[in-house]
Amino acid sequence: MYRRGDAECMEKLASPHQSATGMSRDAVIDARGICYSYGAHRAVNSVDLQVRRGEIFALLGTNGAGKTTTLEILQGFRARESGKLTVFGTDPRERPEVVRSRTGVVLQEAGFFGEISVTATVKLWKSLSSRSDDVDRVLNTVGLDHRGTHSVTSLSGGERRRLDLALAIWGDPELIILDEPTTGLDPESRRTLWSVIGDLRSAGTTIVLTTHYLEEAEALADRVAIMHGGEIAVTGSLSEVLASRPARVTVEVDDIYWPPAHHRPPDGVDMRRDVQRGKDVLVLESTDQQLALTWLMNTAAADSVQLGPLRATPASLEEVFLEISGQSLSEGANS
Repeated sequence: MYRRGDAECMEKLASPHQSATGMSRDAVIDARGICYSYGAHRAVNSVDLQVRRGEIFALLGTNGAGKTTTLEILQGFRARESGKLTVFGTDPRERPEVVRSRTGVVLQEAGFFGEISVTATVKLWKSLSSRSDDVDRVLNTVGLDHRGTHSVTSLSGGERRRLDLALAIWGDPELIILDEPTTGLDPESRRTLWSVIGDLRSAGTTIVLTTHYLEEAEALADRVAIMHGGEIAVTGSLSEVLASRPARVTVEVDDIYWPPAHHRPPDGVDMRRDVQRGKDVLVLESTDQQLALTWLMNTAAADSVQLGPLRATPASLEEVFLEISGQSLSEGANS
């Protein structure tokens, strides 16, 4: 039966394959024109994704964007309706044993036997895995070597997530998929896990990360993709994704009439007044943050104006994400 969006999927498959970066030949994951529907609802619509060897790739998505379905297709757990997909050069549906033997996964929630020890948990996983490794090495890698004799139930939330990661990295898989790995963790535990993930990337492991924490994607990812409405809305390196977004300079100014009309900012710098936390502020936005700061400081000096607290912030992934989802920054902060 024809579904809305079928034409787009077929049209993309019929076109020559060129990734945005021209690196599909070197991709661990290479997906083109992936489509999937739940009944009449097109959940994944003509998605292209390429994940390079040795990089951290963050797959982000608004609510109902199709991210989870896409992730299931990439792992071979769900059969795509159309499109082409290779992982390590093979189709994960046709050769699942090849892909899974080279892939580790951290799910949002893992089931452990809480009464047994951390070491026993890893040994149990050893007996189930096709890969070989050393229990002590794995626990040391995730910083749980000192907790080996303790029961799983005695671990903190952050330690349990590190145990999840210990099982995922067993046998040094070439690809690790991390599905919301730090959800619910306190900031210290999150930073600890970030450090472990960064070390894995430095060792050459390819990582696909999904997360609701945009600062996590900014801190870890080499490249990102944001899904919305079943499609990839934007993808690229962080600098590429943020390139079109202005940086912001915010400064408290007591004189609400400053700067005067004859001191307008240069082309490429937008200025507006605002009230933040009960204070009158001047807001400058520009893709050239240095230009905005230079004009502000020179103009204040020329007019002998004493500036209040100043904050210069680069464009953020949050702004891009909320723009794609159709929310304002204030709505995003309250959601």
